[in-house]
Amino acid sequence: MAVDPAGTDLARLVEEDPGGPVVMLNLLRFTPDGRASYEEYSRRAGRFLQRYGAELLYAGDGGTPLVAEEGQAWDAVLVVRYPSREAFSRMVADPEYQEITGLRSRALAEAVLQPTTPWPVSSGR
Repeated sequence: MAVDPAGTDLARLVEEDPGGPVVMLNLLRFTPDGRASYEEYSRRAGRFLQRYGAELLYAGDGGTPLVAEEGQAWDAVLVVRYPSREAFSRMVADPEYQEITGLRSRALAEAVLQPTTPWPVSSGR
């Protein structure tokens, strides 16, 4: 099961760019001993988020799903806002960032990394 984006995935992400910020939804399922490795990755990744103008909006543990098919429960959820898809792509290609990605890869049994585009907010008038 893939847990890291491939080069073709990153190229498509940038190619499909509608402009503006991107909010990345991260759904994570840890290996039996993966949580500690992911916590170390997260600690080290913070400086890269700052370097590329990203912001961790939410991080939390997954609970028992209320509505989901069998096997769709996740151990953790993260939501990260990047100023652009290009900024995300530059971050993951950064050679210094690449040095810590093994921590993330070893920590995860399965992952979903879903780019989202914010909806326009209505004023309600």
